[in-house]
This record gives sequence, C-alpha cells and structure tokens, in this order.
Amino acid sequence: MDIAFIFVNAITVAAIYGLIAVAVSITWSSLGLINLAYGFIYSFAGYSAWLVATYVARQYLDPALHPFVIAATGILAGALGGILVCLVVFIPLHDKPAFTSRGMIATLAISLIGSQLLLMAFGPTAKSLPELFGRWRVKFMDITLTADKIGIVVCSALMLAVVVMWMRSSRRGLEIRAMMMNPHAASIVGIGIRRTGIYVMALTGAMAGLAAVLLSQTYFISPFSGLTPLIKGVSIALCGGLGSIQGAVIAAILLGLVEALTNKFMGGQYVLMTQFLFIILVLIVRPRGISGLLDKAREQ
Repeated sequence: MDIAFIFVNAITVAAIYGLIAVAVSITWSSLGLINLAYGFIYSFAGYSAWLVATYVARQYLDPALHPFVIAATGILAGALGGILVCLVVFIPLHDKPAFTSRGMIATLAISLIGSQLLLMAFGPTAKSLPELFGRWRVKFMDITLTADKIGIVVCSALMLAVVVMWMRSSRRGLEIRAMMMNPHAASIVGIGIRRTGIYVMALTGAMAGLAAVLLSQTYFISPFSGLTPLIKGVSIALCGGLGSIQGAVIAAILLGLVEALTNKFMGGQYVLMTQFLFIILVLIVRPRGISGLLDKAREQ
C-alpha cells in the first residue's frame, strides 16, 4: 500500500499547488502578466481567514458554519488582493513598453513589500487555522483517507470546475477566453482590457486564497508562507506550458508525484531539488512545456 499512499499524497499536493499554477497560466495567457504577487495574496488571504476564525467565527457563529465562513473569507480576501494588484500594476503598466518585464518586477515588489507589512502587523509568529474538515477517516481498499486530504481534493476540484464552467458560460468568462486566445483581436472587437483584467485578477486571486486556506490544514500561516506556493505554482505553470490550463493540471499531478516520492524515499529537504531537476528535464525535451503553446501574439 506504499504506492497507494504515495499516490494519495501526490494528488493532495497537486490539488493545492495546481490552483496557483492554473491561476498563473490564466493570468499570463489573458493579460500577458507573470504575476509574482501571488505570494503576498496567499499570505494576505491566510491572515484574513485567521482573523475571521479567531475574532468572529469563534465568538459569533455556529461552529457548523466555521469551515464555510473561513473558506469564503480566504477566497474573498484573495480576490481583493488580486484586484489590488490589478489596480496598482496591470492597469497603469499594461500599455507601456516592456510590460512583461515591468509587470514581473512590479508584482515581485508588491509581494516583498506586502510580506514586510504583514510581518510588521502580525509579527514573525506563525498562525494556524482550525481544522475545516474534522478528524474522520475513510478506509478504501486498505487505504486510509483522512478528512483533510479528501476535503482538499474535493474543494480544489470544485473550484476548478466552477472556474471552467463560469469561463465557458458567462459573458465575462467568454471575454477572458477571448483574451486568452488572442488579446489583440479581443481588444479590436471591443473587449475592454482593463475591465477584463480586473475580472481575471479577482478570479485568480480567489484561487490563490482558497489554496492558502487548504494548505493551512498542513502548514502554518506566516508573512512569508506564500513564497513556497508561489515558486511551486510558477514552476508547475512553466512545466505544463504557460497559458495551458490542461498542461498546468498535468504538471501539478506529475510534480506532486515527484514530491511524494522524494518525501518517501529521500526526505523533505530534497523536494525542491528533485522537482526542479524534473522541470529542467521536461523543458529540455519540450521547451514550451508539457502541453503549452505560447500564443503567437505574445512572441511578436
């Protein structure tokens, strides 16, 4: 059952980091922005959920509602953080020369400054969120599945399903898809780049916020806790192919498997090393990622 245990851990890790990877891919393919502020958005959403859990939910709400309120707070805070980044970085810079490099530097600056502000506000002591999914267990074919792992996978899958359905059925979602296919043509037919940018950043920020709440079931929240999810999210997006949601999902599963195998046979200190070696090998074989094809409009 070691193989089954490794597979379950791989899926759990992929479900969390896959959210950020998909967010990175959507932001790049639609806006041409590699958003390095997801580290700050992640920590901001985590602390927002912690504040609500500590000072609101425990005192004023029924315990049965705590998981829903905490998760909703993380999602809304992430969306708010994404809108903030859009207003500060994307809208002022999107029509300026060398926007890609300027955007990367600006979002990285936001991440660093925001993390320092969180450090000043909350201190270096890590915070923890309450258990959202309980402590029950399910045994399936001699495999014991814990509540947190099932909850993480189900919540991540639901979030991705909602995002995909919204992008396929709603007008704003179709505008985002048009931007992902060809941003220049989308602007010609009247799709507002700035307005669409706000929707994109809110949507992807919400995904990062949910990832913060889910990962807090395993790790603590700290001012710089978003650094590792940011690195892994961007790495997964690059491995899958920037702009490819399908590639991001596939890469998340593969890198989750690499992490689970490394933890099992080598130790957690080697995880980043083996993951980046795997990414290098993938990019050597497929320079554009597993299934990603850069939009020709981005290359010109």
